[in-house]
Amino acid sequence: MITPEKQLEIIKRGSVEVISEKELLAKLEKSDKEKKPLRIKAGFDPTAPDIHLGHTVLLEKMRQFQELGHEILFLIGDFTGMIGDPTGRSEVRKPLTKEEVLKNAGTYREQIFKILDPKKTKVMFNSEWLAKMGAMDIVRLGAMQTVARMLEREDFKKRFENQQDISILEFYYPLFQAYDSVHLKADVELGGTDQKFNILMGRTLQRKFGVEEQAVVLMPLLEGLDGVNKMSKSLGNYIGITESPKDMFGKVMSISDTLMLRYYELLSHISLEELNEIKKGIEKGTVHPKTAKENLALEIIGRYHGKDAALKAKEEFGHIFKDKGMPDEIPVFELKWEEDEMWVPKIMKLSGIVSSTSEAVRLIKQGGVLIDDKKCDNPDAKLKKGDYLFKAGKRKFYRVEGK
Repeated sequence: MITPEKQLEIIKRGSVEVISEKELLAKLEKSDKEKKPLRIKAGFDPTAPDIHLGHTVLLEKMRQFQELGHEILFLIGDFTGMIGDPTGRSEVRKPLTKEEVLKNAGTYREQIFKILDPKKTKVMFNSEWLAKMGAMDIVRLGAMQTVARMLEREDFKKRFENQQDISILEFYYPLFQAYDSVHLKADVELGGTDQKFNILMGRTLQRKFGVEEQAVVLMPLLEGLDGVNKMSKSLGNYIGITESPKDMFGKVMSISDTLMLRYYELLSHISLEELNEIKKGIEKGTVHPKTAKENLALEIIGRYHGKDAALKAKEEFGHIFKDKGMPDEIPVFELKWEEDEMWVPKIMKLSGIVSSTSEAVRLIKQGGVLIDDKKCDNPDAKLKKGDYLFKAGKRKFYRVEGK
């Protein structure tokens, strides 16, 4: 039996903020006393078809709630997705079509059950209630919040100060998301730190509708492979859960030791006690960071592709990299292929391997460029779209992934 206090400790792991711990503990105590699970809501707008590890931070927290016996409401914002979340946007966002939203939502359903138990997960679509709202319902909803309150939101505030357009429809996005919490009578809502305004709006509307306010658990935005920017497909610093085991293993091994511990905290299923032992072991030198990183890669890949595939990926990685004296950490660059075949010096410049094509040409002529362990001695050489391992000079290795 896990006590409410222990549940709170587990829930707080990796979180940035809980609003409020006192309220959440009270809800957990009531749930324990009445033997009634809490309703845990997390919303996902299906704006892209593929889920990467950044998305799974919330999914892993949902899994923890699920294993603690609570009810998971996986909300697909098919209605709000057609509006487009304005969070972090410096301009009006182009709405998605219904067809795009439904197509993306379908792939979401397939991917989330690699983490969540399908038998204990309620997948819902907010069009089920939002699409049924009449004109007067929408008018009443709009009357529940002021323009001044909306302009407290940082992205809206900046756009207003810069005299950039803000559509009325965008003001409705946080109101619709908040109404989801009212309709679902959510006890807890999970979200990234960038969703704080929207989620707190849910508490406001619940109070105005006479529904008990939800507690809030805010999770960090997972840094991508560069360790600086949040994981994003557009930035090319992501690890997709449908990528090949080989690519996933290589990418995990490319992250820094500091970022590795961050990934352990947010993505691993190991206990808090085991995580602390790894941290202490690395500090004392009894645990090698490379070994810890390999174990993390095995766990993540095993979750999405199976244990055998993970072990094979490790073996391949060791053969390709370790046996050839390559470093454990190799920068990964995702490059959008602009034509059927691209000029090698151009690839090297766009990927950041060199600062200019003339530098690349000079390096090639000097025999200092290897591509997939083969010397490139033709400065006019071209490559078809694909993944390549570049060696520039004596010690610099770069992985270029063509998209």
